[in-house]
Amino acid sequence: MTHPTRIRIEIQVMFFDTDLAGVVNNIAYLRFIETARTLLAEKLGMGLAEMAVSQQYPVVARTEIDYRRPARFPDKLVVEGWVDKVERARFWCAFHIKRPDDGALIVECRQLLALIQMPAGKPMRLGGNLKFEE
Repeated sequence: MTHPTRIRIEIQVMFFDTDLAGVVNNIAYLRFIETARTLLAEKLGMGLAEMAVSQQYPVVARTEIDYRRPARFPDKLVVEGWVDKVERARFWCAFHIKRPDDGALIVECRQLLALIQMPAGKPMRLGGNLKFEE
């Protein structure tokens, strides 16, 4: 894969994203990643409308996340996501969350996903209409 599909979104840290110390809570980072992964899936041809018709859904099998630096209210963050590796029946997406003001890498994350055919819940081979390259 020479040109991986990538997305980039901007996130504004809200007060409700933080804990009592004023630092972004770890679960908020996963929500930021979930938003980015949903937009990445659309770019790969797995938009919500397409999934409803095909009954094929990407499911997260594993999440690896490293918290490098804290983000705080009211930081503006950038989430970048891309397809990192494609296997026969699963694929890895990678994500970086950065603070553009100082260039700090806040979070690194990788997620392993499989494509499942519903309602049987059967894993599928990758390919077909999925656009893993730009």
